[in-house]
Amino acid sequence: MATATSTPSAGAGARVHIQRFGTFLSNMVMPNIAAFIAWGLITAMFIEVGWLPRYLGIGDSPDSWVAEFGGWGDFAGGGIVGPMIVYLLPLLIAYTGGKIVYDVRGGVVGAIATMGVIVGTDIPMFMGAMIMGPLAGWSMKHIDAIWDGKIKPGFEMLVNNFAAGIWGMILAIIGFVVMSPVVTWIADRLGEGVDFLVENNLLPFTSFIIEPAKVLFLNNALNHGVLTPLGTQEAAEQGKSILFLLEANPAAGAGLLLAYMFFGKGLAKASAPGAFIIHFFGGIHEIYFPYVLMKPKLIVAMIAGGFTQILINVIFDAGLRAPAAPGSVFAVYAQVPGDSVVGVTLSIIGGAAASFAVAAVLLKLDKAETPEDQLIAATHQMEELKGKESSVTSTLTGGAATATAVATRPVEKIVFACDAGMGSSAMGASVLRKKVHDAGYTSVTVVNQAIANLADDQDLVVTHQDLTDRARLKAPSAVHVSVENFLGSPKYDEIVEIVRESHGEASGS
Repeated sequence: MATATSTPSAGAGARVHIQRFGTFLSNMVMPNIAAFIAWGLITAMFIEVGWLPRYLGIGDSPDSWVAEFGGWGDFAGGGIVGPMIVYLLPLLIAYTGGKIVYDVRGGVVGAIATMGVIVGTDIPMFMGAMIMGPLAGWSMKHIDAIWDGKIKPGFEMLVNNFAAGIWGMILAIIGFVVMSPVVTWIADRLGEGVDFLVENNLLPFTSFIIEPAKVLFLNNALNHGVLTPLGTQEAAEQGKSILFLLEANPAAGAGLLLAYMFFGKGLAKASAPGAFIIHFFGGIHEIYFPYVLMKPKLIVAMIAGGFTQILINVIFDAGLRAPAAPGSVFAVYAQVPGDSVVGVTLSIIGGAAASFAVAAVLLKLDKAETPEDQLIAATHQMEELKGKESSVTSTLTGGAATATAVATRPVEKIVFACDAGMGSSAMGASVLRKKVHDAGYTSVTVVNQAIANLADDQDLVVTHQDLTDRARLKAPSAVHVSVENFLGSPKYDEIVEIVRESHGEASGS
C-alpha cells in the first residue's frame, strides 16, 4: 500500500490559516460552554422575571426573594448573575486563551491581565478577555525565554513567580488604561452594527456568510468565537439575544437531510436518517457538511433555510437567554424564554421547510447519478449480497483524492480529530473504536480530540478530508486518514486493516 501524502494548494493553505485562526478563537470559549450554560440556567430560573419567581408568585424584585428566603434570597434574587457574567466568564476565557499559548503559566498571567480590562469597563468584557488572555500568554512565553537557562540553581521559583506577578501587574495596568477604552469602543461599534441589522431587518442576510462558512468547518469559530460573546453581552442587557440562534439553530440542516431522505441517492440517501437524528437531536451540525460538499449547489438550500429561520426570529423578536451548545433542539429549548417559544418553534419549522423545499428541487433536477453515487451504491449492494463487509471495498469507495496509508510502526493510539474535539470527532471515535475492538485489538486506544490540541505522539490520526491539512501540521509523523462521512465511512474498515498490518498480521478475506 502507498503512503498517503498530499501537498496543500494555495487555496487550501489560505483556508487552513482561516480555520486555524477561527478555531483559536472558538477554543477559548468552547471549553467554558458549561459555564455559559450554567449562567443561562441561573438567569432563567432566578432573575425577577425568571421561572421560579413566576411559578412561586414571590414578586418582581430581588427584595421579595430576600424577604421570603433570607440569605438564600441574595442568590435567588439574581445576586450571582451579575458577578458571573462580569467576572467569571471573561476570566475563564482569558485563562483558557493564555493556557492555549503558554500552558498554565500563560493562563494565570492572562487572567491577571484581563482583570484590568474588566474593572475599566462597565460591560461584560469577553472581547478584552479574548485579546488579553492570548497576548499575556504569548508575551510571558517570550519574557521567560530571555533568561531561560541563566537562573542560578535554587532561585528558579523565586524568579519565575515574581516575573509572572510583575508582568501580570503591568499588563493589568495596560488593560485598564489602554485596552479598556479601545475594546469598549470596538464593542460599542459592533453592538451598533447588530442593532442596525436588526432595526433594518437585515439580520437574515447574515446567512449568506454564515451558511457557506459553516460547511468549511468555521461553524465553531463563528458561533463561539464571535456570536456567543456578542450574544452574551446582549442577553445580559436585554434578557435574551437572537445572536444565539444565527448559527446554532438546527433548522436548515434538518431540512437538507430530510430532502436527502426523500430525494437523495445511494449512500447519501441511506445515511441521511441517521445523520438527521444526530444533527437535530444530538446537535452535531458537522454531520451534514459532507452532504453539502458533495453537491455544492445545495448551499443555496442552506442559505434559504438560514435566511428564513432568522427572518422569523426577527419578526417574533425571539432569542435565547444563553448559548445553545451543542446546537440540539433540546439545548435550544432549554434556553428559550417564555416570550420566545412561539417564535423559535416557528423558526425551526420554517427554516427546515425552506431548506427542504429548495434542496428537494435541486436534488430532483439532478437527474444524472454521479459516478461516485453509482460506485458507492454498487459496493454496498455487493456487501449485502456477500453478507459481510469486504476488506477491499475501501479501495473502491475511498476515492482518488486520498491514497491508502501505511503505518511504519505498530498502531497503538488512534485519535479522531475535529475542529472542536467534541462533536463529530466524539461520534467518529465511538464508531471507529467499536470496529477496532471488534477486530480483536482491544489494547488500541481510540480517542477524540480537537485538532488544536494534537501532539506529534499519535500513531494514526483520522479527520474529515477538509481538516486533514491542519492535522498534518500538528502531527506530521502520524499516519493520516481522511474520511468523508462520519457515520459509515469505508475508511474505518481501511483503518482496521492498517492496524492489523502494523501488528504484522495478514489481512483476512
